[in-house]
Order: sequence, then C-alpha cells, then structure tokens
Amino acid sequence: MTLTARRRSILCAAGLAFLSAAGGPAAADEASSTDAEWPAVPAGDWWTINRDWAATRFSPLEQIDAENVGGLEQAWTYVLGSSSTAVPLAVGGVLYVPAGDRVVALDGDTGEEVWVHRLRPASSAEPAAEAGPRRRGPTASTRGVAYWPGDSERAPRILFTAGSELTALDAATGEPVAEFGENGVVDVGVPYGGAPVVYRHAAILGAAVGEVPQGPPGNARAFDVRTGEKLWEFWTVPRPGQPFHETWGGDSWRERSGTNMWAFSAPIDAERGIVYLPISSPAPNYFGGRRPGANVFGNSIVAVDALTGEYRWHFQTVHHDIWDSDMPSAGALFELERDGERVPAIAHVGKTSYFFVLDRVTGEPLIDVEERPVPRGDVPGEWYAPTQPFPVRPEPLSRVSFDPERDLVRPEDTTPEHAAACQELMERSGGYHNEGPFTPFLYKAPDAPPRSTIQLPGGTGGVNWGGVAIDRQTSLVYVNAHDTSLVGWIEDRDPEGNYGRGTAESTQPYDRASILGPGPYASFSAPIGGEFDEAGRPVGPTAPCYRPPWARLVAIDPSAGEIVWESVLGLDEDLPQGKQRVGNSGSAGPSVTAGGLVFVGATNDRRFRAFDAHTGKELWTARLEANANANPMTYLAASGKQHVAVVAGDRVVAFALP
Repeated sequence: MTLTARRRSILCAAGLAFLSAAGGPAAADEASSTDAEWPAVPAGDWWTINRDWAATRFSPLEQIDAENVGGLEQAWTYVLGSSSTAVPLAVGGVLYVPAGDRVVALDGDTGEEVWVHRLRPASSAEPAAEAGPRRRGPTASTRGVAYWPGDSERAPRILFTAGSELTALDAATGEPVAEFGENGVVDVGVPYGGAPVVYRHAAILGAAVGEVPQGPPGNARAFDVRTGEKLWEFWTVPRPGQPFHETWGGDSWRERSGTNMWAFSAPIDAERGIVYLPISSPAPNYFGGRRPGANVFGNSIVAVDALTGEYRWHFQTVHHDIWDSDMPSAGALFELERDGERVPAIAHVGKTSYFFVLDRVTGEPLIDVEERPVPRGDVPGEWYAPTQPFPVRPEPLSRVSFDPERDLVRPEDTTPEHAAACQELMERSGGYHNEGPFTPFLYKAPDAPPRSTIQLPGGTGGVNWGGVAIDRQTSLVYVNAHDTSLVGWIEDRDPEGNYGRGTAESTQPYDRASILGPGPYASFSAPIGGEFDEAGRPVGPTAPCYRPPWARLVAIDPSAGEIVWESVLGLDEDLPQGKQRVGNSGSAGPSVTAGGLVFVGATNDRRFRAFDAHTGKELWTARLEANANANPMTYLAASGKQHVAVVAGDRVVAFALP
C-alpha cells in the first residue's frame, strides 16, 4: 500500500469512529454507556487524556501481557519541538497530539504525519515592546487535546486550547471548523492549560488563573462543541445569595482568585450526565487571614450537570486550605461492590495523599470519613479550621508527618555525607517543627532566629496531576505516590524583601507572607556530597532528608480500603551502587491494561516501566532520552498491533512487540 493510500485509509477509519463506537463492527469495552446518544470508547482507542469518560486510564487491550512484555521494543518516535506532558489521543489508528505551535495527527504504526495544523501567528499589528523580545505566537496546551465523535450532521472534531482560545479542527483533515466560533476559534475569556472534556455537545474547561489573591475568577465553564456558543459558567467562589457564600467571611469573596480547575480534565458519568470538577485552593496559598471560613468550593470535588452546570453536590477535602493542597484531578469512576450490589462510585486522591471513595450520585463517603482536630498555628490574623476530613482507611499513601528521631535519613540509607548535611541543614534552620498532618506554618517575629516548620506532603503533594488509574476487571486502583516536603515560616512582609519566585503573596501588599528566609520555600533536601557554598546553597546533586523510599507505585482495593501492594518507583543514580533503589518520581501517573500490566513513566531517571498489576513486580524497563513526566497510553494501530506510547521530554515514544 502506498503512503498516500495508507493515509486515506487511516482518515477513513478516524471519520468512521463515531459509527463504529455507536454500535458498528468495532469492539467497545465494558464501559458501554446506557446513554444511546453518547458512545463508549472502542477497545483499541484512547479518546480522552484519561482514555474514557470515566477517566479510568484502563485499556481492554491484552496483546501485550505479563508473559511477553519483556519483548517490547521501540517502534517509532516523533519530535514535538518543545517539552511536553501531553497524552496523545488515538482514534481508529490515528494519534492526535499538541506540538508547540502545531497540532498533529500521526500514523499509529509509523509515527508519520497524517496532517499538521499550525496555529495562527501572533498579530503583526500589535506593536512590540521597545528593545524587547520578539513576541511569540500562541502555543497549544502541553497537556493534550480533546476528541468529539461527531453527530448525525457533523464529522468528528479535535478541540484544543491555546491560552484563552478554544479551537475546533476537522479530525480527518486538521482544517478549522468554519461553523465553530470565528473560523474555528472561540475566546473563552481566561487561559486554560488542560484539555476540554466533551459530553454530547458540551466542551467543559477549567481556568488557569494565577495564584494571586485578587484577580479573575477560576470558574469552570462549558461551550457548545458545534458552534462555540457559551453554555454555562459555574462560580467556584459563591456570590451573595448563592449556597455556601457564608463560608467566605466578610467580603473575602470579592474578586477572589485561585479556587480554579487547573486540573487537565474531569471525569464524566455518561449515564447520568454528571461532570466532576476538581476545584483547587483559594489564593493566596499559605496565608488565609483575609479569607476566613471553610472557603467552599475550594479544594472540593464539585458534581454538576454536564449540559447546564447545575450544582448537584460537593465534597471538600481540605477546609480553609493554607497548605497549597490543590486538587490536581477529580479521580476516576467505577462500580463498587457493597453487600452484593454495585454502587456507582468515584475514587480520589490528591496532594494530601488521603484516599477518598464517594458515592458519585450523592457525594456521600463509601469509606467513612472522620472530622479530626488538627494543629493550630500562631500567625496573627490567621483563621484556622479546627478539623479536617480523614478517611478511616487506608493509611495515607505518602508521608504526612516528620519526627527526626524516626524519620531523619541515616548514613546507611544514602551516604554518611548526605546524612550529616541533612542534620546540619535542620540545625541551621532552627529545627523542623511538625505536629503531624495539616501542620500550619508558624510565625517568625522580625529579627527572631530561624523557626522553621516542615509540612508533609509539600507543595507538589503526595499525588499530583497523574491521579489514579482503575482496572475495570479487578477494580484495583493504581497511584504514583511520592514523599515531598515544604519548609518555611510566616513573617511580616518586608516591602523591600525578596520573597522568592513562586510565592504569590510576594506580589501583593499583604501584611504577612509565607517564606523560607532568606529565600523562597524549599523542600527538605541536602547535597549527597554534603557540601554547601558560601551562601548556604547545596553543591551537587541533592536528595530528600527523610528515610527512603521516596516514591512508590501503590495498588489499593477501594472496596476494602486496603493497600494491596507497593513497589519502589524510580532510581537515584547519584547514590552509591546498592542504594539507588530509593524511589524518584515526578507528578505523572500510571495506566493499566487488561493484559495485567501497569505502565508508568513519571520517574526522574529517564525510564519507562511496566509492572505486574496483580503483584507489583517490575517486569520491563526502557531507557529514554528524557524523563517521561506524562501519563502513558496504549492503542491499536491500523495494522492491528497494540502499541504503548508516552511523551518523554520533547517527543512521543511508541513501543510494540516485534
């Protein structure tokens, strides 16, 4: 077959995907919806960045299994042109992925381009700043694109965001859809760095507003995938007269920013037409004295009608967040076995590392949740929530407390030099205050000696945007959980002080700001060689100062609320031989297949791995040219061969059996 003919056949497969998914010859997985108007995902496809509407990241493909996974070989690579954490979509053997100022369709067998859509350049009419840098054109989201399977009158479409613009392309040709907005483009009002989640005719987006106290609202919103018309907007900080407005003391609701869905997508109950929005922390991150109260809907899963935005229920995972315990994902949907019945459920774990299982119709916990007292700080003017929600099981998936006697790294764990450097760092910081989960930063008076608080998990959390994957056959949930920390204090703001890059409070005229003196927040890590420069900065590679392992791939039984197995995830090759298997992971998560495999990149050691889904045994490892800090996916190419792909650095890397 010629390449031209091959491309035509792939385009035809993509164009017929809606018909096959709606009941044609292509196989569909067991997640088939009872909603006849909304198709299930064909078994060989990957239609959302989490594969299906339920966000399970479970593929029913099983050509690659625990017996033959060791034979996987690299099949092809495609250079995107810039570093990315995107998850490609697969429809009928064609992959769709953002690539900087382009969106491309690729042949799933070869990685060759089927079509390329180049974003329009920045307006030449806009004057450039004098002697400033040349203005760059827009770039597509580095997280991924969305797929709409079309309807009886319209062909399938690819949607993606670029800043505050939402674009719709014809899936077969890559051409802008003329009837959508203005020549295929709609301005949605605020930037969003994720991928729209699509249900029927609604494309649902979050908002990437900055973490500054006053600014644009972080409202989720939806647009008609056919025309670009705005359908609804959900107010994440309730206004006067709206439910839960009273949880924002005084006028703290006014122009309050943050409180947004920055998460890359959201799961949808296609049968009931419910979308589950992960709403993150209010701003600023670490001082909440100017927003007293529980601050609903901050740090909540909010269930709304996917077509109207009408509120159904919410569950708040953190009251009055002053730890930056964002909601990087809402979780995934599954059916929980309870007393012989199947209960519709949602499983969620986020930065706090606590694993929640909720009834996805009512929001009620299916594993009991207790409100327990938590430590109270001493910052003048702060409002402290007296309790926080704790699931009774399982135990938190990451480290949530620190006791030097128990947890400080020891020479036998890493190296004597590293252990000594950690001890020195702790002493130089005035010790590390910690009272367990939800320890707030303490106050340091002007000119007082260092008085550091250590919080665990830290700013990047225990489980970040990688979220969970759920095996639809066993209902086991898989998570990349890593130990992180954040060290700092609260002090009176010095108008001339340097509060460090990344502290939102530093740009605001607030009375107090969270910092680590004399610089920005820092994790509790020290140089492996034990050396610091004259400014007290570590010299050489660093490692955490608590005992390893520092990252794990974890399997959880959501019915029993029990951890089934844990496997160390990642190497630290700066450590001596025999001590390198300590865990070393980033923010991405795993995917699982019917072949009994869990695939995961995520680690900072440039490796891509497969684990036995039943035992946690590591079965296969591939070395990569860059870290694969993206969620993996798998698909059936036009040849009928199963591939597994992951974005590593600036390229898509696909693997298959010979």
